[in-house]
Amino acid sequence: MTDTVRIYINAKPVDVDSTATALDAVAQWDSALAAAIRSGERMITDSRGIPTTADAPVHNGAIFRIVRARQAAEDAEDNPL
Repeated sequence: MTDTVRIYINAKPVDVDSTATALDAVAQWDSALAAAIRSGERMITDSRGIPTTADAPVHNGAIFRIVRARQAAEDAEDNPL
């Protein structure tokens, strides 16, 4: 078993510890974006644009996108389930 997994953040490959969370992975990739997530300016979504919690575990091949927090809310309003 490997200690790292390959994930993708905003289409960029990132190798992170297999026990990392989504926010850990973002912090490793870009500390400024991680700070923006912590402050509520940005948020993490999955590949489909569905919000992901910062403490979500990573898995090999996971795809995360960093978006403006307001953008995700507006997208949800435009596409109610």
